[in-house]
Amino acid sequence: MIKNHDRKFKIGMHSYTLHLSGFGESWGFQEFGEHHAFEQVATFKDLVNIAAEVGLDVLHITLVDIQNDTSDEHLAECRKIAEDAGIELELNVSFNAPSDPRVNCNVVDSLNIAHKLGCNLVKYSTDVEHPEKSSHSCLAPSVMAQLVEIYNQFHDNIPLIEEYGMKIAIENHCDLFADEVIWLVEQLNHPLIGACCDTINSLMVMEGIADCVRKMAPYCYCVHFCDNRVFADPDGTHSLGTAIGAGNVDCKAIMDILREEAPEGLDTIDLEIELPLSGYTIEEGRELELNGLRDSIEYMYKELGIGYNPAKIYGDSNYFLNK
Repeated sequence: MIKNHDRKFKIGMHSYTLHLSGFGESWGFQEFGEHHAFEQVATFKDLVNIAAEVGLDVLHITLVDIQNDTSDEHLAECRKIAEDAGIELELNVSFNAPSDPRVNCNVVDSLNIAHKLGCNLVKYSTDVEHPEKSSHSCLAPSVMAQLVEIYNQFHDNIPLIEEYGMKIAIENHCDLFADEVIWLVEQLNHPLIGACCDTINSLMVMEGIADCVRKMAPYCYCVHFCDNRVFADPDGTHSLGTAIGAGNVDCKAIMDILREEAPEGLDTIDLEIELPLSGYTIEEGRELELNGLRDSIEYMYKELGIGYNPAKIYGDSNYFLNK
């Protein structure tokens, strides 16, 4: 049996999982040099209701999900909606998102917004640019110059982070190697500042999933838990998102690492699904996203022992029954 086998986590969802309904972020269109926004067909209250219905404990949201309305009145309304439903909130922001600038925010504003929403964590995508020959560009001079500037932004706001008691998580968001995230966290050297490990993003910098998770786990305050199907065909090598447990990622092995190595500050596992866009209408895609969400929660709770609220739907977890 692994160390900390019985360690429990809340189950969260990155709202990007429902991006075809206009939640989270419209991502990936940077290759076409354009901004994009899927039509938002539901409200923040609808999103919270979905979370409660499917058994989530936490919603990991972006500014898009609150319609970019950061007035005190609207933030208080959103906070009450979540609290009344028993759903905790985390905030996800970017510094310079390449295809959906609606998610962008600076450190000060994001901390203030998160505090008013009642969040206990803010996740940051730093949007660092690497040289075109990126495979061996970890900690390259041009990258380090950007990391120093990012360090200064966080360091200058440590008093506000401390005032709010807010956990900070810096993500390997397709733009940072694990060692670069770790460098930032170690240089900042503060108990409230850690990492967010996305279990698929490492592929974008040609970094192995297992190695990335092992490196980042001791620093993690946040996890974007993903599963993908990786395959080759005559058009090349592809990585396509699936419901958790339906792809090629060994999800149990990743959770074993996190249970053994992650600090106590990691108390939530946020699932994230990115289903392919092609092959169906957007209406069909929205339904597939909801089905994938339900399948993922059932798998993560039953087989990986993640979550508290899913017990109301699924009863006992196989994970804890099959020690």
